Amino acid sequence: MKKYLVIGNPIEHSLSPTLHNYWITQNKIKAIYDKKLINEKEIKNIISQIKTGHISGVNVTVPFKKSVIPYLEKLSSEANVSQSVNTIYLEDNKITGHNTDIAGFELSLRYHKYDVKDKKVLILGAGGVAPSIILGLKKMSASQIMLCNRTKSKAENLKKIYDYIDVVNWGDVPEFDMIVNATSVGLKKNEEIDINFQKSGPNKFYYDVIYNPRETMFLKKAKEQGNIAENGTMMFVYQAHQAFTIWHKTMPKIDEETLKLLTK
Repeated sequence: MKKYLVIGNPIEHSLSPTLHNYWITQNKIKAIYDKKLINEKEIKNIISQIKTGHISGVNVTVPFKKSVIPYLEKLSSEANVSQSVNTIYLEDNKITGHNTDIAGFELSLRYHKYDVKDKKVLILGAGGVAPSIILGLKKMSASQIMLCNRTKSKAENLKKIYDYIDVVNWGDVPEFDMIVNATSVGLKKNEEIDINFQKSGPNKFYYDVIYNPRETMFLKKAKEQGNIAENGTMMFVYQAHQAFTIWHKTMPKIDEETLKLLTK
């Protein structure tokens, strides 16, 4: 039986096993998908097990999307340009890293019928998923992409790679049409981003990459102020859909039953 898993820290919130095991059962595949809490020292050993065949595929979540790269032998074009990996597998006997977050983000905005073209977008956070959001927004023709991170140097490091973004000081709130929480703030109950968005006014689009809990304080407050608010459920589903297809050479269904699994 093939073994797949998602690695991260924290990992309790991950619904990847629920979704992947459902699709595995639906498609009658002999496999099991699990989640594993790890520290950075364990990355090398886990990835080496892909080469030996003990593990067939790995998903990567916070905070290891960049730190797995030195242990890989090959990167897809998406992983290379973003320097962010969330899906690992063996291809042509090489441990390969791929990024399905870019497509996952783009497809989720299509699902929510939000057109980002010519919109000003503010991203909070410069961690592992931020490059995927930046690249997705660029691809969808956002007019301005602004990046804000508590440690400003991390945002400035990303600007060296993506020179078309504008770096904003943490706490400053420029004019925007859409704002994306790409931080992990909100994974814990009642955890709140220490920025006041009240002066931004209503009718903005607030997007949180976090999908569990379903409503972070970031989204709750956005709704209270008359804004549109969406969590990262559909980004999560679409990135998982692409990873599953790569691993199993089978395209699983995304239907009402699939989405119900994630709302229980």
